[in-house]
Amino acid sequence: MKVVVAVDDSDGSRHALAWVLDHLLVAEQEPEPEPERQPPPELVVVHAHEPLRHIVMYPVGPGSAVYGAPSMMEAVRAAQAESARGLLDRAKRICQRRGVAAEAVAVEGEPREALCRAAADMGAGLLVLGSRGLGAIKRAFLGSVSDYCAHHATCPIMVVKPPAATS
Repeated sequence: MKVVVAVDDSDGSRHALAWVLDHLLVAEQEPEPEPERQPPPELVVVHAHEPLRHIVMYPVGPGSAVYGAPSMMEAVRAAQAESARGLLDRAKRICQRRGVAAEAVAVEGEPREALCRAAADMGAGLLVLGSRGLGAIKRAFLGSVSDYCAHHATCPIMVVKPPAATS
């Protein structure tokens, strides 16, 4: 089975990855001689980022604006890709410290759609997402990636709630 964990730079995402490593995957060990032993689950950490759209940089007068130069747009794209690489590298290091091999993939697109598409393309058996812990009203106005994935993913999903706050 392939377990896909969505990662970003949030506490909820880090908690979800830690939960998967603590509860679903165990460090690679010497194989047991049992013939009916199931292969260990594969772990894929996925980061979805919004595509860079041509943006208006600043207004220069009534009814006009200056757009970002192509070189500026490329610089922003490069910075975005570097940020995604750094985030995925950190997630892979966390997995390696726990003795779990993981593949890292960056996908582009609106995150909720990109995560569902990535899970389907990879043949995921489970998609794991962290929760921001939004209440019902905030979730209604802001939307929820996990709610969207629960209704549109082609595989089962698990939403890992943040740990209870200690007072």
